[in-house]
Amino acid sequence: MRNQPLRRAVTVGAAAMLTLGSVGALSTSPAYAKANSKVSVVHGIPGQPVDVYVNGEKTVPDFQPGKVAGPLSLPAGEYDIALTKPGDAIGDALLTVDNAEVPGDVNISLVAHLSADGKPTLTPFVNDTAKLAAGKTRLIVRHTAAAPAVDVRAGGEPVFEGVTNGKEGKADLDAGTVSADVVLAGTDTRVLGPAELDLAEGAATIVYAVGSADEETLDIVSQSITGLHSAPGGVPSGSGGRADGNTSLPLYGVGALGILLALFGLTRVAAGRR
Repeated sequence: MRNQPLRRAVTVGAAAMLTLGSVGALSTSPAYAKANSKVSVVHGIPGQPVDVYVNGEKTVPDFQPGKVAGPLSLPAGEYDIALTKPGDAIGDALLTVDNAEVPGDVNISLVAHLSADGKPTLTPFVNDTAKLAAGKTRLIVRHTAAAPAVDVRAGGEPVFEGVTNGKEGKADLDAGTVSADVVLAGTDTRVLGPAELDLAEGAATIVYAVGSADEETLDIVSQSITGLHSAPGGVPSGSGGRADGNTSLPLYGVGALGILLALFGLTRVAAGRR
């Protein structure tokens, strides 16, 4: 993995924020306020655990790669966030988000991953929580790896073609179990898989390709959003499973860390010093 710090300030046209810790530490929104956001974070940078600071306080130490945490409800507000290597000071942060404004009533995943050229970066994705018809499921595939464009196949047939870093493909399908793999775009050259995906009715399964092709660290992380049945059946929320050990396509579920993360209107993402 390339560990160069990200040295740039960017405006993404919507804001990002990451909070890990106790929900009780956050104020309760009044009944008339906009609904809280449901937020999750995906750690897709191989080999780099991080400590997470919120408003200058270390809230979750040693957050491991390949994990998905959340979702929890996050009240609207502004927060300062820093991600450091374990034990490093905030001044040596790998990534920082200052004065991040958190809106309400959105479902978002923020992915820490490698860009196409192998640099650490943060990419926000708004999760589609529209209701599904009876018998249907939603499959979302996100390319967040330092790798060329890929095709994603289910049962040997391309479902998403030519997906590039930072982009996603999405489709509503019949629920069931499918055999999925990832190949270089326009070829049969497999780079990940195959693996069995259980695509549950009334749920969205989000699959992230992470890692680096050059470093031979390509991997898969998965996230699930349930409660999308057309009939009343629950509030959309994240869930996950477990690591699949040494299979070629391990799927990682939601960790039991009190984690909050939200975004839209990212004011500043800047790299810290080494």
